[in-house]
Amino acid sequence: MKSERVLNGREPETSVIIVDSMSIKTTFPVEEKGYDGGKKISGIKLHVDVDVLGLPHALVVTTADVGDRNGAKEMVKAHASNLSSVAAIPGDGGYTGENLAGTVFRMTGAEVKIAKRKELHKFAVIPKRWVVERSFAWLDNYRRLWKNCERKLDTAVQMTTPAFVALLLKRWRC
Repeated sequence: MKSERVLNGREPETSVIIVDSMSIKTTFPVEEKGYDGGKKISGIKLHVDVDVLGLPHALVVTTADVGDRNGAKEMVKAHASNLSSVAAIPGDGGYTGENLAGTVFRMTGAEVKIAKRKELHKFAVIPKRWVVERSFAWLDNYRRLWKNCERKLDTAVQMTTPAFVALLLKRWRC
């Protein structure tokens, strides 16, 4: 990923990563799933940290009932060594709270920055938030990821990782 960043005129180490999650419906035979009441989805939740190019730096899959803050904490704990150069982590309103900000700062030294909409009931693009949404849209193009058919959460992670690798390979061919 460092060479991809350099090819795009960026520093080899990223200083800003954007965090978000996506709930994914599951099929019948899965062993681990939860219910995301906000999106009304029974399934799993994919938590991702991407840089401004949409390249992943951390990835965790949980059941859908795990909130954004708890999923982000789990992701930072699992990938703290990959996030050592990060100074800021923007996120949406689901990541507010001193508990998450303190945990992230202790483990990585990064500051959690919350991007909120200033006016309700009016559409506005939140700066840098579209980057992670674009990454989710890229993942939706992969047949194995549009719905979770995997029995275990670890297998769902193993299906997402090659999708990001395929994205990188497509970039290098151009």
